[in-house]
Amino acid sequence: MLRGELPEHRVFSDLPELVAPGDLFVLNRTAVIAARLRGRRIPSGGSVEVLLLHPTTSFRYDPQATHWRALLRPARRLKVAERIAFADSSQAEVTAVGEDGIRELAFSLRGSFDDLLACGRLPLPPYIHHDSDEAQARYQSVFAETAGSVAAPTASLHFTPELLDRLRQRGVQFTRLCLDIGLGTFRPIQGETLDDHRMHGETYDISQDCIDTILAAKREGRRIVAVGTTVVRTLEGAMSDHGRLMAGQGRTELFIRPGFRFRVVDALITNFHLPASSLLVLVSAFGGRRRVLQAYEEAVRRRYRFFSFGDAMLIEPRAAP
Repeated sequence: MLRGELPEHRVFSDLPELVAPGDLFVLNRTAVIAARLRGRRIPSGGSVEVLLLHPTTSFRYDPQATHWRALLRPARRLKVAERIAFADSSQAEVTAVGEDGIRELAFSLRGSFDDLLACGRLPLPPYIHHDSDEAQARYQSVFAETAGSVAAPTASLHFTPELLDRLRQRGVQFTRLCLDIGLGTFRPIQGETLDDHRMHGETYDISQDCIDTILAAKREGRRIVAVGTTVVRTLEGAMSDHGRLMAGQGRTELFIRPGFRFRVVDALITNFHLPASSLLVLVSAFGGRRRVLQAYEEAVRRRYRFFSFGDAMLIEPRAAP
């Protein structure tokens, strides 16, 4: 945990001891969809891997949509009008090639879209070199409810039902929102400076109950603890867009970097992130660049695990002098 200048080394099950009664944990209830599909080219039979991103007419998951944006492998060989067959006898045709190698696909479904996804797998990150059923199950948080993400909110993966119960016994409160995680969150910083980087937008949905719960905690001087950078982006993005927290759906392209003024979040639980990533920039903006990088150096020395199934940090802002 990063509370003062020097990190404290604890295990995640100690979390109830490190928070205060009345703290409000904000969770991302998004669920990862089985967006990685394997198919065969028609008529050659060559293998194709499809990673669904979002419907072409919406950034929200929609099981009724039949036109999707996707990443394909091998991408260069799949041109417009190429067709792909899947295990459930559904087919897809490449209808357009967009930026960053993204293809648009028109699906001819044999059954429902859920039937198609039943043939797919959760898109585990490429540094996880096995696709076991155990790894698949672990890549979904215990409070995942709303389908729509192509990557997990990794800070959420540390929580178990037992730990949530212990936090409730401690007096911690919970509320939930939803941000659909796309590939943009994990893409490296592009350009020579932070000014050159453009964030890919991600959609969110905040209920009125969530807003009311957060505002009540703020009025009472209780801390807002964001479980994951996706929660930070949702809350601070909504505040930046509207000047206040508002219920409803939205889309944020907010790039949080050093100098950003946080107006909602008081503490952050997050994993260790890749160098040159927008996530590390966000964490540095929240915890202080020098302080966070020193903590990362300590984590490397102690052989902490990074990325999705890795270790986590609880970061609190520095106490005022």
